[in-house]
Amino acid sequence: MSSFAAVSDKETKAKRDKVVAARARLRERFEAKATTSGSEGSGTGPANRHGMPKLPPGQTPAKATTWPVLDLGVTPRISNEEWQLEIRGLCEAPSTLRWHDLMNFEQVDEASDFHCVTTWSRMDIAFRGVRLIDVLASAHPSERASHIMCYATDGYCTNLSLTEALKPDVLLAYRAEGEPLSAEHGGPVRVITPQLYAWKGAKWICAIEFMDADRPGFWEKNGYSMTGNPWLDDRYS
Repeated sequence: MSSFAAVSDKETKAKRDKVVAARARLRERFEAKATTSGSEGSGTGPANRHGMPKLPPGQTPAKATTWPVLDLGVTPRISNEEWQLEIRGLCEAPSTLRWHDLMNFEQVDEASDFHCVTTWSRMDIAFRGVRLIDVLASAHPSERASHIMCYATDGYCTNLSLTEALKPDVLLAYRAEGEPLSAEHGGPVRVITPQLYAWKGAKWICAIEFMDADRPGFWEKNGYSMTGNPWLDDRYS
């Protein structure tokens, strides 16, 4: 191994160690509040990976080969080289991440269910990406921060409490079923929120803002729930 490669590996490890430490501190702040999203809800079928009924109330399984596309009517086409994610708001270390920055975080594979508010669910989609908590922790959010707003390139936005956003299965996903995430499904990078309705996972993610209070996003302003809990049938405000 060259001396340059050795230095590079040490720098990468040091950065990852800092993220792990920041993640632990951030999780400690919210772990007392964190529960399974459907802990008091209902549904049908065997228990899912969170211990809740696999199918939330009012949902119907989509066909295995079907993953419907729902958006605002605009499909941004963004290359990996063009993609960037601005982290801003109530945090000590705001930044703008590029593709290579995302690749420097721990890469994870996660099988997740996808529950659309229009009543279909697709089960066990194999995603690959980065835990959102790692990216958020790297920005060192303020003690005042309680929520985030996620912004998409097409003008969409949606809110999340940090209690939900920090769950380990919430991903910045860039692959699905072994393939790069298509533009139609939010590629190159989208947010995946398996314990909430899928509208809470912004496609074409381009910015995340830390906030000290909840604020409605696009669909929340148009009558959808601020929290979006599938197992409570929590679709509308």
